[in-house]
Amino acid sequence: MENLEISLKDLKIDNLGPAKVNCPFQLSNIYGDNIVNYVRDSESVLLENDRDKVVKRIKAGKPLLAFEKAGPRGKIYFDPSKTKAGIVTCGGLCPGINNVIRSIVMELHYRYGVKSIFGFRYGYRGFISKYSYKPMELTPEIIRDIHEKGGSILASSRGPQDVGEIIDCLDRMNISVLFIIGGDGTLRGAQEIYEEITERKLKISIIGVPKTIDNDISFVEKTFGLETAFSIAAEAIRSAHTEAKGAPYGIGLVKVMGRLSGFIAANAALAMNEVNFVLIPEVPFDLRGENGFLKTLERRLEHKKHAVIIVAEGAGQQYLMKDFGRKDDSGNPVLGDIGIFLRTEIKKYFKENTGMYVNLKYIDPSYMVRSVPANAYDSIYCMQLAQNAVHAGMAGKTGMIVGRWNSEFTHVPIKLAVSRRKRLSPEDPLWLSVLEATGQPIKMVNDYKK
Repeated sequence: MENLEISLKDLKIDNLGPAKVNCPFQLSNIYGDNIVNYVRDSESVLLENDRDKVVKRIKAGKPLLAFEKAGPRGKIYFDPSKTKAGIVTCGGLCPGINNVIRSIVMELHYRYGVKSIFGFRYGYRGFISKYSYKPMELTPEIIRDIHEKGGSILASSRGPQDVGEIIDCLDRMNISVLFIIGGDGTLRGAQEIYEEITERKLKISIIGVPKTIDNDISFVEKTFGLETAFSIAAEAIRSAHTEAKGAPYGIGLVKVMGRLSGFIAANAALAMNEVNFVLIPEVPFDLRGENGFLKTLERRLEHKKHAVIIVAEGAGQQYLMKDFGRKDDSGNPVLGDIGIFLRTEIKKYFKENTGMYVNLKYIDPSYMVRSVPANAYDSIYCMQLAQNAVHAGMAGKTGMIVGRWNSEFTHVPIKLAVSRRKRLSPEDPLWLSVLEATGQPIKMVNDYKK
């Protein structure tokens, strides 16, 4: 993990006030009685779990940095009989959104006894009066089977909306807890909402559930939908491999999602173990030259007669300067199509520089990846994230997201989570596994010296 310049203050979770209401659960505060225990606010999950680094901090007299541990509290802030909750989903689609919505509703309704739950439709637009989107009342009957479908029952949208009007809507409807399901841009909006609520001294809890298929939210081990995404992408790779082996000098080229992070590409490549090149945004490559990608691909075809390439959508954007640097409504970079670009450049290179006639098949499964229902792993993970989000909201926590760190569920301040984008480090063991599985060079740049 990179050196992190953060303090105890950065990890502190805000509370709306003292929690005085008894939790309706019948859990225990005694360890060893074979009954599940409530979580104390003093329980934590260490940020850094390397023994040498922990010992070094202790010897230096520095405090150990840790996240507040997630889970049900013995005392809660909101009286369930008087609580109204809201749910909103923003940004692009991702496998598992409906699972999170369903589990939030089920946890609130059956475990806490909260009966008034509203879904705000089409993202942050659902709070804005000019769009006239009536909130959807969410009951167990309405959401009972939505986890079997892809997408979001509440639909979504991109782009910021007037924070003041959003809060006016929450205040007018007497919403106590708002669960915001979204990625980096959505969570930045959530931070603004939280800050304005704090300024107005309103007792509204803002709880985020990080949603990004790219897995690029910092201080969260893995976001929901990633496992499903690379499982679907792996099927595209299987087809690409079959096509590549079915013709002389066959090439299978698959583009997957990943604006700034290569987690889907890396994991999909490992899942199939039939990929020869993985191109991701975090590892630059030269297109031409003796050590460049095209020459390396040529050597592969000379030796093995086929190749499978997987490229993340954000890789190689320096070759697509027409769109490089622009942002969409959510603040995400507008990308040129690296898949189409590589398809053209590969064909051009082999036609102009070699005697090989390549048979290239290009597959882009992006929207299939985004819109499918969650697989078994993600379904479980979504349910656990949702349950812990409800525990936090009912306890009066606010300005935070639910994450997972060192295999434990945690509370992470929104401000910290959006302070940087998580990326796949070329020094990460995951990338080493990719290099070992593919056999591709450590670097495909012409000035690289071993």
